[in-house]
Parts: sequence; C-alpha cells; structure tokens
Amino acid sequence: MVFFRSVSAFTRLRSRVGQQSSLSNSVRWIQMQSSTDLDLKSQLQELIPEQQDRLKKLKSEHGKVQLGNITVDMVIGGMRGMTGLLWETSLLDPEEGIRFRGLSIPECQKVLPTAQSGAEPLPEGLLWLLLTGKVPSKEQVEALSKDLANRAAVPDYVYNAIDALPSTAHPMTQFASGVMALQVQSEFQKAYENGIHKSKFWEPTYEDCLNLIARVPVVAAYVYRRMYKNGDSIPSDKSLDYGANFSHMLGFDDEKVKELMRLYITIHSDHEGGNVSAHTGHLVGSALSDPYLSFAAALNGLAGPLHGLANQEVLLWIKSVVEECGEDISKEQLKEYVWKTLNSGKVIPGYGHGVLRNTDPRYVCQREFALKHLPDDPLFQLVSKLYEVVPPVLTELGKVKNPWPNVDAHSGVLLNHYGLTEARYYTVLFGVSRSLGICSQLIWDRALGLALERPKSVTMDWLEAHCKKASSA
Repeated sequence: MVFFRSVSAFTRLRSRVGQQSSLSNSVRWIQMQSSTDLDLKSQLQELIPEQQDRLKKLKSEHGKVQLGNITVDMVIGGMRGMTGLLWETSLLDPEEGIRFRGLSIPECQKVLPTAQSGAEPLPEGLLWLLLTGKVPSKEQVEALSKDLANRAAVPDYVYNAIDALPSTAHPMTQFASGVMALQVQSEFQKAYENGIHKSKFWEPTYEDCLNLIARVPVVAAYVYRRMYKNGDSIPSDKSLDYGANFSHMLGFDDEKVKELMRLYITIHSDHEGGNVSAHTGHLVGSALSDPYLSFAAALNGLAGPLHGLANQEVLLWIKSVVEECGEDISKEQLKEYVWKTLNSGKVIPGYGHGVLRNTDPRYVCQREFALKHLPDDPLFQLVSKLYEVVPPVLTELGKVKNPWPNVDAHSGVLLNHYGLTEARYYTVLFGVSRSLGICSQLIWDRALGLALERPKSVTMDWLEAHCKKASSA
C-alpha cells in the first residue's frame, strides 16, 4: 500500500506543480513570444550584466547569511545534504525532481519547440533555455540548430587519436579520448595565452562550449560505429536536428528512434551541480581549464558504476532476470529474484538516488514514451512489474532512503527495443546529453567570474578532537 499511495501522491504533486508553474512562468512565456533575436550569443550579452549585478548584490548584502550546519555525517558521507555550489541551469527538489530554469520535464515537453513531425522537445530548445532562462521560439531553435550543424566538423586527428586505442577499449575511454583530442582547437586556451581580460572570459568559453556540444555526437557516433559496425561510419546530415542527426549517425533512421533520442538528450542534459559529472566539470573549470579539459574530466566521472554507468548495469540485470526466470515471470517470482540479488550483497540497479525521495520524473516520461510506442515490449512489461515489486521490497529492507526508480531504470529498455542493444555504450549517450548542461553552466561560471573551488578538508584526528571538544563544551 505504501508504494501505490506514493505513486498516487506523485501524480497529484505533478499535476499541482504543473498548474502552479504555468502561472509563475507566464511572464517568461510572454518574453519568449516578444523576442525576435535569433542569435543566442547576443541574448547572453544582454543578460550577463544584469546577472553580474545580481550576484554582486547577493554577496554584498547577504554574504554572511548561513545556509545550514555541517555535520560529521556530511563530511564522511560524500557531502550529501551540504549546500556548497552555485548552479544556475537547474535545481533538484527531493520530492518533485528536476527543474530546468524553473520548468519541470512535463512543462518542457509542453512549451519547448518540437520537430515538425514529432512531439518531444528538441535538445536545441533546452540548450537555449538553460543558457538564457527563456523559452525559445521555433525560429530561435532552428537558428541554433543550424549554428550547431555548422560547427560540427571534427578534425582527422581526433579520429586518429581514437583509432590508436584498441577497438575493445571501453566506449567511454574512446569517447573521452576523442574529447581530449578536440581540445587542440580550444578558443579559450588561445585567448588566455594572448592575455584576454577576465571580463571577456565567457566569450571564448561560449565558442568552445558550442563547438564541443556540436561535435560530441559526431565523436560518439564514430566510437559506436568503430566498435559495433566494423568501422563503417555515417556522415552527419545538416538538414536534421541535433537529436535526429545523432540517431542518424549511429545508424538509426526510424522516426521513433529520432524521437527517443530527442527525449533522451533533453532529460539527461542536466541534474543540478552536485552529481559527480556536473561537479567535476565545474571543479576543473574553476581552475580556468578550458571546456574540453573540464568536460573530459566530467566524462571520466560519469563513467563510474555509481554514476553514469548505472544505465548499463540496469539492462544487464534485467536480462539476467529473463535468462534465469523467463520473460513471463510472475510478480512473486520477481520478488524472490530481487531478494536474491539483495541477499548476495548487490543493489538493484536503477533504484534509489542521492537526492530524490520519490519516483524520478525522468523515469516517468520514459515510461509514458514506452506506453505510447512500445506497450507490448516484453522487457518494458518486466520494467513495469519491477516498478510494483522493487519499492516495497526496498522499503521492507529498511536501509534505503529512496526505494523509487531513477532515470536509469528505464532508458536501456527503450534503447534495446529499437535495436541499440550494446549496453556498454549507453553511458556515451548519457555523456553526449550531459554536454548541454555542463557547458551551459561553464559559460555562466566564466560570465559571473565564479571563484576557484577550494573546500577545506580534515583528518579523522581533527574530527575526533573537534567532536571531543564540542561534547565537553
């Protein structure tokens, strides 16, 4: 009963928040309708001085305001619950989930421009939203899509750098190597070496970030075709939008796959700044490392089993269920398998989250996509059963703060349905998506002049001494 009450509560919360947000964001919608400027960079040039003044005011008037207490649990528990980063592009609420510049995923699906024959938001539209805080017009998205397409040329030495690795190297190793090779053309590095004033740092950062976002699908597709399609790469098609072109270069031209790729990139793009990949990108960037170096570092964090590699683990675990129990497994049999997994010292991949305390809305929108396009898929039906079985088991276990599914619990099944069955590659898709959020924030990091990140660390001796002093006071 606890599980079904929570699902019902989540549905009511989603509906209520959507109603409230449609009112609170009506001004933003009006601003979008009245804007005719198709150039993203010029929009930022107008916005940046206002946001710089806003940050100065925050610091001068409220710089000493406390945001909370730091406990020993936070220090030794991965800094969870500790507020310590400024991240403008998105905010994660434990109950409600992610909001991109104030808009929930359902709201983004409603107001962001779509492809002419599609229903899912175009990633270019989300990129505009992340950078400006405004919902773009169809014309603005089309202009940005053309700009990205014109930036997408990848030098041969990037492919050569990837080809120097064994074709059996993990896809993320090859992808990150390709991104590092792209760094040779960094505009920020050149400008910094030529003595650019710090007030202009954001401009070459913008150029690097837009170039990087444009080129990572090309590099990622090359890795996929090299590993799984005998090196038979597919050229980019400038007539297609960002998500559709990525799908095309991978070798999937079905319109439903293009729609899935648009949705996938959009919902995986950003998840505030505290997760490993986003925080890594911000941390490395705070040293004035250029966007290529920062994003490559972020990718290496994303490749970890506790972060982006989880989507790979989910599909492999689901397939292990099928191999052992068959596709027609009953809920009772599935419950036994879940307990078997837990009792072996393993976790149920795709369930739980470091911040969320409810069903991930990114899971929900993928489920809605599956209900619309592949309701009879056997693995989707198994995922649906897991949605009913796993949370009560984890709640009974009593050690899990969040027993609900996250984004990784669903994405692999959708990709598998359309023929992208190579689970080891899934984290690369995540990485392409995450370029939008990390690069958007890097531009604002430079525009706002955010400081070098340097938190204080302590030893166990220091903690014990501090705690002893505190208890005797």
